[in-house]
Amino acid sequence: MTRDDSSAFDWLAGAQAAPQQAHREWAEAGFALLPLGSRFNCVLLPGRLVREAAGTTDHEAVNAMLAELLNGPVIYNSAQHAYYALVEPVDRWEYRSVAAMLGDGAYLTVPASDMRGPVGLHWAVPPREPGDLCGIEGVAALLESARRPGRLR
Repeated sequence: MTRDDSSAFDWLAGAQAAPQQAHREWAEAGFALLPLGSRFNCVLLPGRLVREAAGTTDHEAVNAMLAELLNGPVIYNSAQHAYYALVEPVDRWEYRSVAAMLGDGAYLTVPASDMRGPVGLHWAVPPREPGDLCGIEGVAALLESARRPGRLR
């Protein structure tokens, strides 16, 4: 896949009032700043918790676990050691003390489709189709599992 060439990225770009701006940012910089709260929110998952839930520090193994458990797109920021699971907007989030839900009024830096890592801001799990988001139940299960390491292995 080349930069922002899929319908999934057209859908993500639609979070902006001017979607062509997101496509321009992806093409020129490799990243687009998208507003949260309308099309999607994101859950900020501390890397330590994700690795504890996965029972490993291996980057590819962690990504595979995220793809299976969350079944949706996840961004990884290696500088912050944090994962961002894209989820549908929800009114209630019980895990805010361990994993913040970012939504209305916040913005997320979203990498272009070809940003696949392993360093910098990149897709741990890229979106597959328009409207592809992580299930909120899977995100909650991951956080519960981090409280009991080794449960997801």
